[in-house]
Amino acid sequence: MQNRQAIETTLNKLFDAERTARRLHDELTAMPGDGLLDVLTDAIAAATRENDEDEAALRLVRIASLLGEHEGPRALDALIDVLASEHPEARQAAGEEIETLAYDRFKEVAQAIERALKRLPVGSSALPELPYLIAEVPEPGVPKLLSQFLSHKDPDAVAAAIETLVEIGDPAHAPLIQPLLDDKRTVELADDGGDDATSEVTIGELAEEALSLLAPYDDEEDGVA
Repeated sequence: MQNRQAIETTLNKLFDAERTARRLHDELTAMPGDGLLDVLTDAIAAATRENDEDEAALRLVRIASLLGEHEGPRALDALIDVLASEHPEARQAAGEEIETLAYDRFKEVAQAIERALKRLPVGSSALPELPYLIAEVPEPGVPKLLSQFLSHKDPDAVAAAIETLVEIGDPAHAPLIQPLLDDKRTVELADDGGDDATSEVTIGELAEEALSLLAPYDDEEDGVA
């Protein structure tokens, strides 16, 4: 009985903490945008310097949630900066916000991605994530945006764009991949076995496989009338 009471007490404390978090979140989102974004961008920088990984992730997740409720280039650039962090939980939170915004405000997100391609360094963890976040957005500008990844210096970003175009599955996009057949840069890809094993392939090999998957299906060649 005493144990049950302790559980119920702790659970009610959790409910109270959630109510407080939601109230504070609403208060912050109601504040003037520029002032809030100044504080949030500084908070991102502080979180990336935080030695406690759990604390850093906690802060970045909450920051991503706040940024997702604001419009404009600064908020989107800051979300992509969270996506570039080293904390998986924070990257997931930022990715979910960006993906949701891409459905509602694709043009703004596309412009933010174009800026990211120019401002983020090779090796940024955000670059290979961004193609997947827009893969299913029903906008005609998606392939054009992915083509900018294909010409990037970051091989992981190139590989992600190739895989995204295969996922979209339109043979009309094959010419975007064609110029990469002789690309000798290598990337590490997860094996299909489901474990943590990876294999190294060249961009050219990945492009060749993608082109074979995107090749139009020819009924006549397969004897189908």
